[in-house]
Amino acid sequence: MAVDNDVYNTHSWWDDDQPFATLEAFTPARFDYFHDVLTNRLRLDLAGLRVLDVGCGGGLLAELYAKAGCRVTGMDPSGPSLEAARAHAAESGLEIEYQQGFAEKLPFPDGTFDVVYCCDTLEHVTSVDQAVAEAVRVLKPGGYYLYDTINRTFRSKLAMIKMAQDWKSVSFAPKDLHDWNSFIKPAELHEVFRRHGLANQDLIGFASKRPQLELLKAMRSRARGEITYGELGRRFQLGVHKDTSVIYAGYARKAAN
Repeated sequence: MAVDNDVYNTHSWWDDDQPFATLEAFTPARFDYFHDVLTNRLRLDLAGLRVLDVGCGGGLLAELYAKAGCRVTGMDPSGPSLEAARAHAAESGLEIEYQQGFAEKLPFPDGTFDVVYCCDTLEHVTSVDQAVAEAVRVLKPGGYYLYDTINRTFRSKLAMIKMAQDWKSVSFAPKDLHDWNSFIKPAELHEVFRRHGLANQDLIGFASKRPQLELLKAMRSRARGEITYGELGRRFQLGVHKDTSVIYAGYARKAAN
């Protein structure tokens, strides 16, 4: 099965009753983790920090980084997604630069950014190796690469393919949004990092804090049209977790030369 990246051209990003509203609901947990990394662990001043969002979509994470004081550039191959991102940033009074491009061939000079982050994107690229290589290229020496993606496990196939996409009684994601064969195990990703001069610094999981039965009931309610996609995402109460078997995240550092 091939990933259908065209779904990003046809769905709204900021409508609570559209599929991507689940991503919007998951975004605060992701940002809270990365914000803690940047400010508490790395002691970086976010004011004016040059940050690149690879695969920015409709700007969900980009807006949170901008609100935190970063100088954000968002890049995505989807023209309609970028239009939605620009419009929402303007409505929110945020200055974010958006450019069209691909993770495997970033349209920026070497050493441009202090931080590059790639969230919910590596499982959609044509080459993880090239996407990482390009991120390292545009990072300044000593810069940081932040990431989250999906593990390739039995649990991720059940959760992200069967339940999220295939089984109509509980599904909430567009059909063919993900291909299990495109998921990447942490050890595989970290080996790619090593080849391109990144040293991984942390590995955590993201998972729901709610009982499994409650989540299943919420998914069935969404499938029956009783709650919005956004409400489903909020009911998940996604947070940092020791379980990395489905979604995992971390950060890595580029050699300072």
